[in-house]
Amino acid sequence: MRHGKKINHLGRKTAHRKSMLANMACSLIEHKRINTTLAKAKALKQFVEPIITKSKEDTTHNRRIVMARLRQKEAVTELFRDVAAKIADRPGGYTRIIKLGNRLGDNADMAMIELVDYNEIYNAEKSSKKTTRRSRRGGSKPAAAPVVETKASNEEE
Repeated sequence: MRHGKKINHLGRKTAHRKSMLANMACSLIEHKRINTTLAKAKALKQFVEPIITKSKEDTTHNRRIVMARLRQKEAVTELFRDVAAKIADRPGGYTRIIKLGNRLGDNADMAMIELVDYNEIYNAEKSSKKTTRRSRRGGSKPAAAPVVETKASNEEE
């Protein structure tokens, strides 16, 4: 039975796991997407989402809490300056995990984790998509306009 076993230890001691997740979160904030194993991506999602939520309100207290978790001043600065402005109106779900297949060496499940608002491909498709519905039936097709000769062309002949 796995009662109360919520956290994935990832085969590491506590200090190593916390350091690894902090480094991965800093890389995610810096590069906006990273490739890793699926288990690490899921653990990182649980680690980084509350931190991004804290960054929405720029107070000294929130900066200190985030700094204690991330441990890199540049990442905290970028999180509060750039990322927080972009995700300000989003109520949650700041990251997306996309499965990539298996790694060649050890057949581990690989995944890409990315910040949702920084993916231009997905966001462009949703914003440019038309909202009108069309039926599947062809309906009436516009007939080709008949060529009408003008009097000027008749007079020249």
